[in-house]
Amino acid sequence: MEDILINWSPQETRVALVENGAVQELHLERALERGLVGNVYLGRVARVLPGMQSAFIDIGLERAAFLHVADLQQAHTGPGRDAPVTPIEKLLFEGQALTVQVIKDPIGTKGARLSSQVSIAGRLLVHLPQDDHIGISQRIGSPEAREALRARMQALVGTREAGGGGGFILRTNAEEATDDELAADIAYLRKTWAAIRQRAHTLPPPSLLHEDLNLVQRVLRDLASERTGSIRIDSRLQYEALRAFGEQYTPSSVGKLEHYTGERPIFDLHNIDAEVNRALARRVDLKSGGYLVFDQTEALTTIDVNTGAFVGAKNFDDTVFKTNLEAAGTIARQLRLRNLGGIVIVDFIDMARDEHRQAVMAELKKHLSRDRTRTTVGGFTSLGLLELTRKRTRESLSRMLCEPCPTCQGRGQVKTARTVCYDILREILREARQFSAKEFRVVAAAEVVEMLLDEESAHLAGLSDFIGRPISLTAEPGNQTEHYDIVLL
Repeated sequence: MEDILINWSPQETRVALVENGAVQELHLERALERGLVGNVYLGRVARVLPGMQSAFIDIGLERAAFLHVADLQQAHTGPGRDAPVTPIEKLLFEGQALTVQVIKDPIGTKGARLSSQVSIAGRLLVHLPQDDHIGISQRIGSPEAREALRARMQALVGTREAGGGGGFILRTNAEEATDDELAADIAYLRKTWAAIRQRAHTLPPPSLLHEDLNLVQRVLRDLASERTGSIRIDSRLQYEALRAFGEQYTPSSVGKLEHYTGERPIFDLHNIDAEVNRALARRVDLKSGGYLVFDQTEALTTIDVNTGAFVGAKNFDDTVFKTNLEAAGTIARQLRLRNLGGIVIVDFIDMARDEHRQAVMAELKKHLSRDRTRTTVGGFTSLGLLELTRKRTRESLSRMLCEPCPTCQGRGQVKTARTVCYDILREILREARQFSAKEFRVVAAAEVVEMLLDEESAHLAGLSDFIGRPISLTAEPGNQTEHYDIVLL
């Protein structure tokens, strides 16, 4: 069973999903930095790029958003239908108003990713107003049950000619829904779409037409399931608002809501803050004594598995196998907790036996099956690396909570004092050849100045003699090791 803990404050909402006493997922939303995924905008085409078959769309954000022809083409051909791709320059022109939806938040230096195929999520269904397709979640039952659900939905949806129509996808929690519940969700989603269209006809671009639910509401819509034991929230005001929302849209989850009134902060119940701090660390220790090392880059994440202090098995192969098995479960959990997306490369400890590799991959897939985010395991490469991909729709935990170190700019290392000394000596020589100064004054960090006066004093004196100018040194206590200035007097 899973428990959901909600820590609410006016500036920030934090949601933790806890299973068997361990944090599996952490969701964070700040009042000043709300995510954009699901929001619908009336945008203006700022630039069409035929060479990239894409366009930049102004939706009122700091950076223009990105729309690829594949995400535009859906609205013209419909998903899953074979049709020739029309060049984007024949579909869009600069200055054109266009209704679009954010499908990926801005990440790093990249703007938001857009689609012109709007989808609106409800409690049981996802509405595709520009399509007529009826889809069923892959996690719902047998083929017979899926076809029965599709037939029921088709009858409830009707046709466009009869005032109905529109595409719908049944979410996993719709499997046991009654016709009345499905009909209520259909009516709600159509009403929402009608409001979006009305705003699109009355507001100028760029304008926000529809904002997705806040994080507290999305707990009931997206996170709560039959596996959820309780949903505890530490704010009376938000508890009452969430209860009212649940009674209208998710009545099956209302009985699981609890207002937490304990003296200890709600996240202290499972040491969640300490777990978050560990999730920001590069190294994760395993119970056996092994450890994982995570390195996140713009393009991919690498995970290195090491035996560390674990030597408990009878032979080396068993030690490696047991370490890798434990690592597989921890990796799946860390991917969810850290919200790592894109390409992930796992360097498991080399295994000599193929059955061990298959068992480790099966263990990883078993734990990943609980992940709500789509993950695809590609298997082991010829070099023994395991490849997988995890859909990325928002920033990772570290990108949300941290920023690059101002000293090393995210490199994770800084130049030594000796290296900086030699940089300074080369820079003085370069300046002496270009400018005629009476004196060169070096302003640098204390440890750099100390090394120039001590271990590197002979080189400094030799350079002064070579250029025929005096070189003076000034220590600046606030300077970082790499930062220095050379002043020409």
